[in-house]
Amino acid sequence: MKLIIAKENLMSAVMTVSKAVPSKTTMPILECILINAETEKIKLTANDTELGIETTVAGEIAEHGVIAVPADIFTNIVRKLPDGDVRIDTKDETVTIRCGQSRFTIQGRDGQDFTQLPEVDREYAVEITQFTLRDIINKTLFSASTNDSNKIMTGELFEVRDKTLRVIALDGHRIAIRSVELRQSYDNEKAIIPGKTLSEISKILGGDTEKTAKIYFSDKHVLFAFDETIVVSRLIDGEYFMVDQMLSKDYSTHIRIKRQDLLSSLDRSVLLVKEEDKKPIIFLITDGNLELRISSTIGSMDENLAIEKDGQDLNIGFNPKFLIDALRAIDEEEVDIYLQSSRAPAFIRDDSTYCYLVLPVNFISID
Repeated sequence: MKLIIAKENLMSAVMTVSKAVPSKTTMPILECILINAETEKIKLTANDTELGIETTVAGEIAEHGVIAVPADIFTNIVRKLPDGDVRIDTKDETVTIRCGQSRFTIQGRDGQDFTQLPEVDREYAVEITQFTLRDIINKTLFSASTNDSNKIMTGELFEVRDKTLRVIALDGHRIAIRSVELRQSYDNEKAIIPGKTLSEISKILGGDTEKTAKIYFSDKHVLFAFDETIVVSRLIDGEYFMVDQMLSKDYSTHIRIKRQDLLSSLDRSVLLVKEEDKKPIIFLITDGNLELRISSTIGSMDENLAIEKDGQDLNIGFNPKFLIDALRAIDEEEVDIYLQSSRAPAFIRDDSTYCYLVLPVNFISID
């Protein structure tokens, strides 16, 4: 195999697929990136059997072939090469990499031994702009659990109904729901996609509002296709939680507050909380005023913010991080918070397309 690829293009492709290289594996071949130039395109692939990424890179094919190269050393070599064209030559399983006056020789593996990506039928796709897909992920994924004790909570529910895509994430303490209107109607689909997959996709996606991403569903896998890249992921088995039953529209207190004012105050409050502590931020809600209090072994803070309020006065405590995550995901200048009691979930809504539910935290009564 003999290839010529611009260093910038090669580096971009390597960084894209390397997100699917496993950090630990008992299969050495999966520690590699597959370079496949058997056709008229140069494709790079990585696959950890749960997540696979393939991307096409522009370049010249002087001699066709396929080789698997160790991901770590290959990535580091490409990163350190001078700017210019990179020449990749293989003889048997020996790989020679040249750029400028630099020349490296490394040992590769037979590309035929590489675990191929699973086949997903691509006849039927749900289309969405890349900007919207990335926005959906970024506004919900923080609510997915990072604890593998409940596998379903580590993923997000993607639910297609007619012209609406609804994405839901939860971790037992909070729920984030984002709904977007699609450009056309689709058959109903429902799949639980691993959070790791969505996190890596959000890093690769561009912010172009015109470019689209296509989503293909099968019984066991989901495939995302955008630009010259495809991402294939195994789905999480099981039934997702019946979230709609948790979403009450009843409330006794409603406040409207400037998002940035509340976010800044919460950011200040966590200065007094060590990461391992679970000190709540306490809201004391009265007419026209929200008083925030927090106390820890480091110190205490008390701050007042102007609000618009309907309904009853209320004292309620929250994990400040959970509120910060939600407020950073909202674009509106003002947010509406709906509360029922000091023991019932609070709802934050910016409009009909975004809803965030967070459970309160018990605290010592305020005088």
